[in-house]
Amino acid sequence: MSMPIYPCIWFNNNAQEAADFYCTLFNDARLLESNPMVARFSAGGISFMLLNGGPKYAPTSAVSYFVYCEAETEINRLYDALKEGGKILMPLDKYDWSPRYAWIEDRFGVNWQLDVEAINSPQKIVPNLLFVNQKNSKVHEAREKYTAIFKPSMLLMNMAYPPEAGMPNGSLLFAQFKLNGFIMNAMSSTLQHDYDFSPGNSFVVECDTQEEIDAFWEALGKNGRYDMCGWLADEFGVSWQIVPSILSQLMSDPEKGPRVVQAFLKMQKFDIQTLLDA
Repeated sequence: MSMPIYPCIWFNNNAQEAADFYCTLFNDARLLESNPMVARFSAGGISFMLLNGGPKYAPTSAVSYFVYCEAETEINRLYDALKEGGKILMPLDKYDWSPRYAWIEDRFGVNWQLDVEAINSPQKIVPNLLFVNQKNSKVHEAREKYTAIFKPSMLLMNMAYPPEAGMPNGSLLFAQFKLNGFIMNAMSSTLQHDYDFSPGNSFVVECDTQEEIDAFWEALGKNGRYDMCGWLADEFGVSWQIVPSILSQLMSDPEKGPRVVQAFLKMQKFDIQTLLDA
């Protein structure tokens, strides 16, 4: 898989407006695709899919996107742009973990964490999973599951709760890991929150073969929930889309595309041969 994982964000039919904003926001951003269903862009070393899904779901604060800004001028610029029409969840300031940091929900409801510090990777934007309430001791378990499924994997950083936090032994406050080249953060909170993981933020896994689709579908969905059109929620509630890498090419065919869409709307797990035969 050349692009094993990338984030997808659910929008209420304003995905293109959001993509236009992000493409002006991030200096290296580039629009990759635009159609009535999705807009795709790259920035910070990863790709994003913005889905025009309607009003059923919305982005959740349980998934945010951590931007390693690497300069004070850059974090100031992003902070000023993202807070316009949005909500400041943690103001730009010095914190125990960073000399300059902020957490903002932008005007589209998407959550961004900004850190002035650098990351030793071309990937400057890192998706972050926040495990809250009854799931707040699950960071270690989730990290172990994901690193077992995606190969090669690598643990980059761990931070355990101190004993005085009263968390179960081995509970992690923060973890950073790499899944087949894709960096993710996971963190937890002892505070009560009114949100959780939802299809409003998901992760796309592009697969070249049916064997890959079968393997990821089974492994990620185990003890979770299987939905339609390649969607599933894992045992922690994190949403994933397991899709053929050829799907965009098939859908862009003016003659074949509508038949492909009709075919996969009837599927739970994608079947590549059925799409090719449509």
